[in-house]
Formats: sequence, structure tokens, C-alpha cells
Amino acid sequence: MSGQDYVEVQGLTVDFDGFKANSEVDVTFLQGRIHFLIGPNGAGKTTLVDALTGLVQGTGYARYGNKDLLSLKSHQISRAGVGRTFQTATVFEELTVLQNLDIAGGVHRRAWGMVRARKGIPAYVQEAMETVGLADLRDRPAGILAHGQKQWLEIGMLLVQDAKVMFLDETVAGMSHEEREETGELLRRIAPDRTIVVIEHDMEFVRKYADVVTVLHAGKVLAEGTVAEIQANPQVQEVYLGRSTEGATHE
Repeated sequence: MSGQDYVEVQGLTVDFDGFKANSEVDVTFLQGRIHFLIGPNGAGKTTLVDALTGLVQGTGYARYGNKDLLSLKSHQISRAGVGRTFQTATVFEELTVLQNLDIAGGVHRRAWGMVRARKGIPAYVQEAMETVGLADLRDRPAGILAHGQKQWLEIGMLLVQDAKVMFLDETVAGMSHEEREETGELLRRIAPDRTIVVIEHDMEFVRKYADVVTVLHAGKVLAEGTVAEIQANPQVQEVYLGRSTEGATHE
């Protein structure tokens, strides 16, 4: 593997005035695998992603390529090819699907190109629309998209930015069963060339689409493995899944 094929986190600690939201977290996210982060509320899942994307300060080491993500600002991390989504989709609701993707793809163009009229749709924008299933809705304002479609648009915005590492925060929360299925298949389509990390509570979704699962508890890694290994782990059953390994779809 090259350094661009994975994100290696060693000893990551996030300390908020004496409260350690993450403590000595070691985890490696590999390209080509859909890697889920699960755990009870307050386990440190989002804080871990916040640290790796420059939103909070962490100590330790997080290697991606020849860079330590913990030493970079958020805009530098984005330029390095690391992107994220949030629990609530952050799209420009008054703009169309096409306009959202075109703006997000501005990383491909110099500043003068942003204001210069361009003919046609850039190939990478068209490809992203087709990949996330929104090509037929290109001229629809993002604000009137269905909930799931907004999440797909946000993933599309990462695609046009050529993000090779994607951190997705509770992407399927609030989605219908059909939307969850389509989202899972979307992740499978884009995963081979990318490192995909998903924070998730929906255990049915995790069981169906996870290649690797990391369980966080009280800011630390409790367990890691396949879905079957995680479900069979007594510690995980006790602190997260409950007495039944079937668990619930939400905490």
C-alpha cells in the first residue's frame, strides 16, 4: 500500500479542558473498505472525525500520504483530499443540484475560472451527478430535494472535490428504507477508489454494508473487526448492543 491508500491514526487524544473526548485512539482506515464507527452517544465518534478534519485540535498522529492531518488546518486537509459530511446536510438550498456541484468543484479551477462563463457541464460534475443518482434532478433547487437526496448531493459535492477520504456522519439518519438501500449501494460504488468512514447508529445498515467496524466507548477503541466479530464480542454486547446481538436500529 502507498501512503495514499489509508489513514493511520496513532494515539489520538482530544482534551476539552481536562475532559478527554478521545483518549489514545489507534485505528487505520483502508482504501476500498466501508469502515463504520459505532458506539453509544458520547463515545467520541464525531469528535474523532472532527479532529481528523481540523475542526477540533487533537494530539497524537494521523498519517495520510506524507502528511499528519493533526498538524493541518481544515482547508489544508480538504485540499489534501479529505472531506466530510455532517448529520444535517450542508447544501446551498436555493441553488440547483448542478450549481451546488459546480461550486463545490471550484477546487478544480483557478479563481479567474470561477467567474468566467463556461460552456457545457464539466465532465467531473456530470459524472458525480450520475454516480449519486441526481442527473435527472440537475435543475431542481436543493432545498426541495427529499432528505436522502440532499445527503446524496453532499456526497456528490465531495466527489467533485476529488475527496479520496470521506468521513460521513450518520448519513442514513431519517432516511426511508429505500433511501438507506440506495445509499448503501452508492457507498459500495464509490468505495473501491476511496477510503470511506461512516459514523452510524443504524445497526441494520451497519450489518449489511460494513467491511470493518470500530466500536468506540468513553473516547477509546473498545473493539474492532467484522460485523460478526463485533456482534459476538461480550464487551460490545454489554456496553452497546445490549443483551441481544441483534440489537436495535438506534441506541
